[in-house]
Amino acid sequence: MHFLLIFLSFKLVLASLNPGLYVDNGRNQSAIDRSLSKVEQKEMEMEFLNLLGLPNRPRKIKKATVKKSAPKFLLDVYKSLLDEDDEDNRRIKRDADLNLSGDEQQKIDISDVIMTFESINHRVDSVRHERGKRLWFDVSELPVAEDIVGVELKIYQNQSLSRHRGRNYTVTAYQLIDSENGENELEYMSEVETSSEFTGWIGLNVTRCLASWVAFPESNKGIYLSVQPSNKTHEIRPEDIGLVTVRGNEASHPFMVAFLKASTSFKPRTTRNVRSRVKKSNLVSPFFNHGGTQFETRSPCQINTLYISFKDLKWQDWIIAPDGYAAYFCHGECNFPLNAHMNASNHAIVQTLAHLMNPLKYPKSCCAPTKLSPISVLYFLDDHNVVLKKYKQMVVKTCGCR
Repeated sequence: MHFLLIFLSFKLVLASLNPGLYVDNGRNQSAIDRSLSKVEQKEMEMEFLNLLGLPNRPRKIKKATVKKSAPKFLLDVYKSLLDEDDEDNRRIKRDADLNLSGDEQQKIDISDVIMTFESINHRVDSVRHERGKRLWFDVSELPVAEDIVGVELKIYQNQSLSRHRGRNYTVTAYQLIDSENGENELEYMSEVETSSEFTGWIGLNVTRCLASWVAFPESNKGIYLSVQPSNKTHEIRPEDIGLVTVRGNEASHPFMVAFLKASTSFKPRTTRNVRSRVKKSNLVSPFFNHGGTQFETRSPCQINTLYISFKDLKWQDWIIAPDGYAAYFCHGECNFPLNAHMNASNHAIVQTLAHLMNPLKYPKSCCAPTKLSPISVLYFLDDHNVVLKKYKQMVVKTCGCR
């Protein structure tokens, strides 16, 4: 309800991006309001960014593409979240498409934010006698208002690139740390078993790495990836069993994915803050404005169209999905008798009867959302990091008299 009130208060500020915001005029038609000034458009953009939890618009993306492994992974997760009403089918589809473990599926379900970090070139001091691969990730953009649920290092294994056949191997992830003598040492994180015949993504738990880097940013020396036969007699190069570490198709580049949950200490700006910066002359009824669009005020309580196009905001270069935000809103009269299609509560029925007996003392019941659903927004934070963020109670599903 909080988010709905924000967008209703935005109606005059949002509506005329020509188009950008589509509303239902009560006659099964979409209506557009007046044109925005540059100041109003800038104000609207800043408020919407605040709603997304972003201090400002991400800078222009130059090299980012959804063909890369990290955004492609999150796009598949995003698609699996679209059908929120059918959780069982969603999980089955997600498991089939993404080859996720049960633990990863659980992390996706409980996370508010999922963020990926692409492996990038970074100078790191060498590890003595190394045959493994050093990977480095820029985690400086990690939101400080989120708690870490878990972190996975995703590495793609290509059977056709393997130089060893018919054997099993242990892939181990270590955190690179500084020793007392100034050299890099290895701190064990996790390991996973694989075979030379396997093709697909393997995941290693590196949660402690990210927690350490967030607490002490200067400690980020990267991750060391080691591969050994199952008997661990010697170390071989990851590429020898087909692990894609740096070179190769961009759809198989290694990346790190962090599952985050919003901290309870985070409080978005309130509706009062939003309204205080909008001109008082614009704060008229959201169903009749000086641009000429009028809504039928005597129609019964029902759901109406309210849609914002991200493309019209010129955000298509950083927002991957969706194309826009279909918020909807509730509007209409709750008059006696309250029919079944008005989805009235028992309290609304009693209040309506009281209003009939004394209209000046008891107000009518109100048309309000009775069911709200979440949305997910997938966007580039920069050229290397991608974010999938869930927003609860954002879309009106049903309306009723309350």
